[in-house]
Amino acid sequence: MLGRDRREGRREERQAFGRGGAATRYQMRSKLLSIGDDSWIEDESGRRVFKVDGKALRVRKTLVLEDAQGNERLRIQDRPIHLRDVMEIEGPDGSSLATVKKAMITPLRDRFTIDVTGGPELSAHGNIVDHEFEIEAEGTKVAEISKKWFRVRDTYGVEVAPGQDDALILAVTVCIDELASH
Repeated sequence: MLGRDRREGRREERQAFGRGGAATRYQMRSKLLSIGDDSWIEDESGRRVFKVDGKALRVRKTLVLEDAQGNERLRIQDRPIHLRDVMEIEGPDGSSLATVKKAMITPLRDRFTIDVTGGPELSAHGNIVDHEFEIEAEGTKVAEISKKWFRVRDTYGVEVAPGQDDALILAVTVCIDELASH
């Protein structure tokens, strides 16, 4: 039974991710954000979908994820007081939506935990520095991040499974990129 369940899980994953899959693809630039800078997230057709706005003149590092019309969707802030690297994702009203934490011990590969308010805990694992990793919820892949889809330097792709909150997954990816660059 265990082998059958595993095969079924891989079949469902192939239907969502990769060529011809139902996942939504985005293109992001890595480590190009600094305070006061902006960066666009594009969909697979090259259309600007979200903007990451690096807010200047703030005590804490603050990034705002806006839709293409300039409406604030999510706010990302670092939490420098904690023992380990932590970033908070908030809604436009200031409510906490998720907390992204870098794992304290990472013997073989990088790991992050993402505590989602009112949702399942997410985990990110893989080669974070090289942008080759997955985000999972309860053992099921909900996003895949990879540089292999692009030949442009400092560019990577984010595939988000159907039914996921794309803005939240993209904000988590921005947090991981920021935390990994420390």
